Amino acid sequence: MNDCIHLRRGGLLLSATLLAGHALAAVAPDEAARLGAQLTPIGAEHAASADGAIPAWDGGLAPAAGKAQANGTPADPFAADQPLFTITAANLEQYRDRLSPGQVAMLKRYPDSYRLPVYPSRRTVAVSDEIKRAAAHNAGATRLINDGNGLENFQGAVAFPIPQNGLEVIWNHVTRYRGGSFLATTDSAAPQPGGDYAITTTEQRFTLRDWISDYKPGQGDNLLFYYSHKVTAPARQAGEVLLVHETLDQVREPRMSWVYNAGQRRVRRAPDVSYDATGVTTAGLRTADSRDMFNGAPDRYDWKLVGKRELYIPYNSYRLLATDLPYTEIIRPGHIAPDPTRYELHRVWEVVATLKPGARHIYSKRHYFIDEDTWAIAEADHYDSRGELWRVGENHGYFHYEAQVPLTAMEVFYDLQGGRYIASGMTNQQRRAYDFGYRASASDYSPGALRSAGVR
Repeated sequence: MNDCIHLRRGGLLLSATLLAGHALAAVAPDEAARLGAQLTPIGAEHAASADGAIPAWDGGLAPAAGKAQANGTPADPFAADQPLFTITAANLEQYRDRLSPGQVAMLKRYPDSYRLPVYPSRRTVAVSDEIKRAAAHNAGATRLINDGNGLENFQGAVAFPIPQNGLEVIWNHVTRYRGGSFLATTDSAAPQPGGDYAITTTEQRFTLRDWISDYKPGQGDNLLFYYSHKVTAPARQAGEVLLVHETLDQVREPRMSWVYNAGQRRVRRAPDVSYDATGVTTAGLRTADSRDMFNGAPDRYDWKLVGKRELYIPYNSYRLLATDLPYTEIIRPGHIAPDPTRYELHRVWEVVATLKPGARHIYSKRHYFIDEDTWAIAEADHYDSRGELWRVGENHGYFHYEAQVPLTAMEVFYDLQGGRYIASGMTNQQRRAYDFGYRASASDYSPGALRSAGVR
């Protein structure tokens, strides 16, 4: 299955249609019944690929699949695996039909150093009973409203496990399960073309609406999650805090955000943290709406579902988590070191977003490849106003088997034109990376809580 294919759902051909302006009906009961049968509980194809290179889904990794490292991140359960082959600039034509345009561009941009080590494909993502129930409900009940900018009757995670168009696929990325509530401490680096870099460390808090301790059903139905991060390094930025109340329909109700400035010791509403505003702590290399590959309102683009295809994507990136792998061995000029990366062949949904006439954004087109087992964007290509490929995003994901949560070992954005990149989400040198036992009330995410959170 080397070329892009159309998907058949119950004998009906899904065309790459654009979203109509009214609310769309959820899938029929006989379609929804495919979840857990031909499809996994959240909508991936259960069966192996035709050639067997992509295995059938067997339920994913159990919580005891391996040991935890000293900082709590999982050790590599596939440490004995060796690459099947390595894709380089010299042999890329042999594999081009299973590469994204961004991967091809990176191989050509750095022909002597960039490469993709390809390993056996392993479908490691498990699905909890709670997420199964939420996806089953959403398949028969969730609808797009307000021209696709909001959701109706959505619960929990994975709004459209059997998507009918490109916008529903993107909503699955936005609403995918990534843990109910947690604390995390991660590092990022934005090296200069020569390789020099400094580490920025942030402490992050994340809680889905339904996990708030004092949440009452029907309260704040347009809220998706709460999020905050505090910069703890370097010293000149330490104590700066950003708080976000993430809304579902951001056209009707834009996300609410506040910042605490440690130097001024005051809380204020944040400037626009959306669309193509410069992302916080990104050295200007990533827009606000490209954090997590894509987030926020989809209204400035037309979303086209191209279909489904097989692609070599970053996967099971446990080696990038290794606590004995220092950042000096990961962060290199031009791109991250390829040796600790792992690419596997997986099925992905392919979606193209084209800027609407009259809409404003620095990206005229965005090309996404979304992993079927997690609904996370794995590859993201961004085009400038001239239609030239500009920035390439890669999500080096893994499955935290103890916590049963799909996470990111590293998110990387490459600027092909400037020769720089930003790598974020690293935890190798943190004493404690994630705490999934964190619980919070709505008041913990109030603007009034920012001052105490930002005290140095």
